[in-house]
Amino acid sequence: MTDTDVVPAVPAAPVKTPPDQRRRAWTVTALLVVFMMVNFADKSVLGLAADPIREDLGLSASAFGLANSAFFLLFSICGAAVGLLADRVRPKWLLLTMAVLWSLSQAPLVLGGGLAVLVASRVLLGAAEGPAFPVAQQTTLSWFPNHRRNLPGALIVLGVTLGVLVAAPVLTWVIHEHGWRTAVAVVAVAGAVWALLWIPFGGEGPYAGTRNGGTPAPVPADGPGAGSGSGAGSGSGSGADRAAHVSDADPTAEGRGADRAVEAAEAVAGTVGAARGTPYRRIFATRTWIGATAGYFGTYWVIAFSLVWLPSYLHDGLGYSSATSAQLLMLVWGLSGAVVLGQAGLTGWLLRRGTSSRRARGGVGGILMLTAAAACLALPAAPAGAATVALVIAGFGCAGAMSSVAATTVAELAPADRRGGALGIMNAVVTTAGLIAPTLVGHLVDTHGSAGYRQALLITGVLLLLGGIAAVTLIDPARDARLLSTPRAEPLAADHDTPRQPA
Repeated sequence: MTDTDVVPAVPAAPVKTPPDQRRRAWTVTALLVVFMMVNFADKSVLGLAADPIREDLGLSASAFGLANSAFFLLFSICGAAVGLLADRVRPKWLLLTMAVLWSLSQAPLVLGGGLAVLVASRVLLGAAEGPAFPVAQQTTLSWFPNHRRNLPGALIVLGVTLGVLVAAPVLTWVIHEHGWRTAVAVVAVAGAVWALLWIPFGGEGPYAGTRNGGTPAPVPADGPGAGSGSGAGSGSGSGADRAAHVSDADPTAEGRGADRAVEAAEAVAGTVGAARGTPYRRIFATRTWIGATAGYFGTYWVIAFSLVWLPSYLHDGLGYSSATSAQLLMLVWGLSGAVVLGQAGLTGWLLRRGTSSRRARGGVGGILMLTAAAACLALPAAPAGAATVALVIAGFGCAGAMSSVAATTVAELAPADRRGGALGIMNAVVTTAGLIAPTLVGHLVDTHGSAGYRQALLITGVLLLLGGIAAVTLIDPARDARLLSTPRAEPLAADHDTPRQPA
């Protein structure tokens, strides 16, 4: 049978998902959105308290920069290591450990200490936060079938935006009224409170044990999420067997019918998905993983630029007042959140109508990246005023959706027992942008003054352009899942195992 042959649909005998399980799925998702909000509040507190910290500790700009760079010293390494570990250890306990370490790593700063304590605190915090995004995505997506993953995946990305939008005004007020150490205490306590809520309410969902997210594994006796993070389900079996476990995530009758049809098709398609035990090197060599990683790298570059240098660019490069710069930042992050949700809705709509992930995910995400690239490349030559504002908002606001696209695409591609590692290694690669971008932009500004911002924007535009092209041309999970389902040819037997032919 060729790749273009149509597999006949298997009549489904769906079992309706219990309402308690649907509520549990969205409860876990909401907790993980808050998890990402705390994550980015931790990241932003030093930048918000830059002047008080430098004054209190007597730090030069270089010393303070060292403390910020220290955050990314172990960030990518731990992101990769824990991502691989998530295929063997329940993500519930990994997430709990991360949140506890976030709080513990910041406690010494609350009590006192100078530069050494500040650097040590940031190194440990960065190590604990490196795996946060991929493990949070892996856990959230385990509660939903493939065609229903776009909204929950986007909400995890939205937690980044909400973290910045909420933390900036709240922590700024705390810093001004009670001091920067109190602000550090606030985010540390927030992590501890989240950990206490996660223990009873957190966990993995029934799709943690599926091959490609199409069919749920049997729910353990002690409730959803009680199984291993890698899942106990084999992901094998006939299409009819799988169709018997189809989810019913939409509460409307029409939605339930659409869910059953789509999930029955996914169940059949799953028989040619990537097999459990697929070597990581084969997953990393697929065009889909490369395309998703390239696109996501461009997005993370924009995130790092936005967190560290965008306020200075608006104030020093474009000449806006501090108040106006703050308002523009809120517009950038607000548009980013709206784009993430819009992409999730559009991609989900396309998938439910039979559009391939190549177009629904790679195409939509890539077009948004190309839009952001065009805006950034146009910024250096744009006249000051409304045009510049519009390009800044578009360039930095449209790129964020690729985070969600990359996570859901790789989750669709990788088998359940390799999903954590595939997401973790991708995150480790792309977060190197967080180490490179602030340093490079700072060097350009030191060397060329305000003109350095224009050069940095051109570099950002080129990276977004390359990432958008990679997303549009390389991402195709269905194609690469079929390739991964084909075993590699075994090496020829040794000469002594081959019968000798008579002379």
